[in-house]
Amino acid sequence: MATFDDFMKIDIRAGEVIRAEVFENARKPAYKLWVDFGEEIGIKKSSAQITEVYQVDDLLGEQVLGVVNFPERQIGDFMSEVLVLGIYSDDGVVLIKPDKAVKKGDKLG
Repeated sequence: MATFDDFMKIDIRAGEVIRAEVFENARKPAYKLWVDFGEEIGIKKSSAQITEVYQVDDLLGEQVLGVVNFPERQIGDFMSEVLVLGIYSDDGVVLIKPDKAVKKGDKLG
């Protein structure tokens, strides 16, 4: 069982999607995302299997939550640097987003 201390090791931050494109070489349908997590963390890349719910153009400017302290992961020809968080719904993966605007890099707590 995970403990509260385990949870506190995960660094989850708010970021803004500044670029999104179809991930042509992915085994499963996905988008490549570039997320700005603010001055401290910077712009990080992520692969996200969210194509059933979102169109690529709808993602620009969206605030998302992402785990910024997991190791990078090679996905096809793309290096994913952060894990953007979502919920598996009947319609597909739905992104977890703040319900009010927050600053880039704000930490979930």
